[in-house]
Amino acid sequence: MKRSTLLQTALLTCGLSFSAASIAGGASGEMLGNTCAGCHGTNGVSNGPAAPSLAGIDYDYMVESMKQFQAGERNSTIMKRIAKGYDDADIEAMSKYFSEKKFVMASQEYDKDAAKRGKKLHKKYCKNCHGDTGISDDTDDDSGVLAGQWKPYLNYTFADYQAGDRDMGKKMKKKFKSLHKKAGDKGVADLIEFYASQK
Repeated sequence: MKRSTLLQTALLTCGLSFSAASIAGGASGEMLGNTCAGCHGTNGVSNGPAAPSLAGIDYDYMVESMKQFQAGERNSTIMKRIAKGYDDADIEAMSKYFSEKKFVMASQEYDKDAAKRGKKLHKKYCKNCHGDTGISDDTDDDSGVLAGQWKPYLNYTFADYQAGDRDMGKKMKKKFKSLHKKAGDKGVADLIEFYASQK
């Protein structure tokens, strides 16, 4: 066998071994995160309108959300099917990757008067878990990011909560019930305008 052929064979064998080792070691969070870019944007910064930004998401919140999608416990269009393609290690790697990215608030139009009303409602019903603006200040809190998310996404999310297609924790369920009793659907719409106003 010629020397050049032996060298090519050796390089091919090493290359295959390296690839197998890479696969056995699992894909990186960045590699897995890149597969989400089509809907959730580069580095998890959504271009809208119905997909949320994942950049800066709480690690535990994303892990829990993905598990809920896998189990069919959380309403979605395609995430139930997509989530089933990942194992626990994949989900943890992606969640770590996105949690370390900087959240970028969507630049969108909003109703100023409605946002003012929404701010008061947020302060009364949502602030304790979602912080002053809709992003929790507590790094150990697994609440979702509301401020700066796209309005259509927030509309769909609140509609899922109201229809019972998405589970609320006990505390949120109680607060949401009080909010709806006090301000109705208009109150929810005002809240969304407040979150959209955050820059």
